[in-house]
Amino acid sequence: MIVTLLFVAFLAMMFAGVPIGAALGLAGAACIALANGDSQWFGLLAVPQNFYAGLGKYPLLAIPMFVLVGSIFDRSGVAARLVNFAVAIVGRGPGMLPLVAICVAMFMGGISGSGPATAAAVGGVMIAAMHRAGYPAGFSASVVAGAAATDILIPPSVAFIVYSVLVPGASVPALFAAGMFPGVLAGVALIVPAVWLARRHGMGKLEASLPRPPFWRSLREAAWGLAAPVLILGGMRLGWFTPTEAAVVAVFYGLFVGMVVHRTIGVRDLFEILREAGELSAVILIVVSLAGIFAFSLSTLGVIDPITQAIVNSGLGSTGILLLVLVMLLVLGMFLDGISILLIFVPLLYPLMVHYQWDVVWFGVLLVLTVAIGQFTPPMAVNLMVASKIAQVRMEATTRWVLWLVLAMTVAMLIVLQWPQIALWLPARLGY
Repeated sequence: MIVTLLFVAFLAMMFAGVPIGAALGLAGAACIALANGDSQWFGLLAVPQNFYAGLGKYPLLAIPMFVLVGSIFDRSGVAARLVNFAVAIVGRGPGMLPLVAICVAMFMGGISGSGPATAAAVGGVMIAAMHRAGYPAGFSASVVAGAAATDILIPPSVAFIVYSVLVPGASVPALFAAGMFPGVLAGVALIVPAVWLARRHGMGKLEASLPRPPFWRSLREAAWGLAAPVLILGGMRLGWFTPTEAAVVAVFYGLFVGMVVHRTIGVRDLFEILREAGELSAVILIVVSLAGIFAFSLSTLGVIDPITQAIVNSGLGSTGILLLVLVMLLVLGMFLDGISILLIFVPLLYPLMVHYQWDVVWFGVLLVLTVAIGQFTPPMAVNLMVASKIAQVRMEATTRWVLWLVLAMTVAMLIVLQWPQIALWLPARLGY
């Protein structure tokens, strides 16, 4: 009865418009109180303890810093310079600007690791450029939203940090390395339909008449942005700093580039940048901490073991169960943000990983790749919302274009599912 109430209360509050973090915490606290009616304070002293336990983990310190990095590079002008450099390499022509948008978004993922931040940074530059070249606004928003979704796969990644906290044995460096090739694969999968659709429908006819930036000048201007992922990832690989320390280094590097090199960030801009990053970080970390209460109520009420046994005894086998889980997460990704999906379902899925002996790093990549697809799958797609707002177009106008991109990235996910070494080769090669 109490178990049923836990999920009913959570779903009812969520559909009533209660923020998902509050819904998780309130439902968990209510069920703890009902299960401990004869105890002092109804067992509610466990609520603040688990609130802190969910938050007091060292890897989570990296989240505010990487969010701040995204805000800094959003305003530093790095995205515009990377776009010019990419155009100088691939040239002009039908379908080239979508290719540039996806490549630049993937590269920005190596700096911030936040899909919405990249959608804002790249979208602010690319959507206007694609409009001038004759691309429909709905198509431009779809391409930017899909491209930004690759960022939670390409290291550094906030989603991988959250997953590492929830799953024993999944280290942040191993997850970062494992996400590299699947992230690139997802980007390539997006490029194919984006370029095909542009050429099939005659988009971007004005693109060929636009001037091509000079190669060496654009390389010189983009050099500081190009060096950022090398510094962040190279420093971690060489042992100069941990992922958390790398986030702090990236913040100071971004400030140096924005305030000293490009001079696009002034002292007065710092308050706005810090406020924006602080608000977003607070939302993420509060959801993480409140989800700790929900997870505690799941474990104390004995919910996880019966669910695990029911799934194991369903007769579907390891592959069938895995496909069922991924389909479920794809559907949930249409309505929930990625961090919430991980916080709610990873505690339920971890016993399945142990039972079927799935590699926790490979499974984490699959989960995050599925979450990435949800970030631009209507109706509740955070990246698509950001890109649609920049393009000043209703989300309904993106549907005919974005579904092709969703299908392409789903194929990439199935490839990683079939060949786990795409994700596991690099961590093994680096010794993680």
